[in-house]
Amino acid sequence: MTQDPNDERFPEAMNARAAPILDSAEAEAFYADAIGELIRAHIPFLVAGTFAVSAYTGISRATKDLDIFCKAGDWPRVLSHFKDRGDTVYIEDERWLGKVAHGPAFFDVIFASSNGTTPVSDEWFKTACKSNVLGHSVQLVGPTELVWSKCFIQNRNRYDGADVAHLILRAHDEIDWKRLLQHMEVHWEVLLIHLLNFRWIYPSERDRVPEWLMDELLDRLSHQRELPPPQVRICRGRMFSSADYEIDVREWGYTDLDGESGGKP
Repeated sequence: MTQDPNDERFPEAMNARAAPILDSAEAEAFYADAIGELIRAHIPFLVAGTFAVSAYTGISRATKDLDIFCKAGDWPRVLSHFKDRGDTVYIEDERWLGKVAHGPAFFDVIFASSNGTTPVSDEWFKTACKSNVLGHSVQLVGPTELVWSKCFIQNRNRYDGADVAHLILRAHDEIDWKRLLQHMEVHWEVLLIHLLNFRWIYPSERDRVPEWLMDELLDRLSHQRELPPPQVRICRGRMFSSADYEIDVREWGYTDLDGESGGKP
């Protein structure tokens, strides 16, 4: 399910005038053509990544690709459409990621996070914001879901904590904090870490995070501290980076995300 970007009820991205810096004119032409193809094919999609961050924060920075989000049922249609058009397609990981390439330029087709915590759903389309991207009227991933999608990107080669902080700073009024807490319910400590990080980075802007949310998370932490540690020695660091925390499972005896321990107790 998607919405008409021309609908007056469809919220406008705050700083849609900002745009990423692309590698080349060829890449820009390919992305613009690809977006037009998706619109003409009537396949529901959302623009995310640096394009969305730029729209909400006003930050223009270099980007090497375009991120297209869709539901799991639609990514085969997207890849098939571009394959039939003569582009090169890859299924990098059938759990969450495909790619469409034309020469050196490519765009990602994403329908979930790599750790499975953030599947793209109809809700993402209901809360999207409209913007102009490369000459096309499109839907951007809403700021609430954009924050959610970036909270777990924390590995040696990429950390999106700065994006989370900038989104809170520049788009805090557009974030549905109750819905964000619902998204992060099981992993509320990750949300608390990002909020504390924001408070430390911007001490004069601490009030941009609702007091009730900080109270709720700190109350959970207070109760948690009164409880004994869990009996299962799990390493949830692999939700951030399976490679960086591989040794924990392989040699140190911690339980993996699937419940299997691969190493010494």
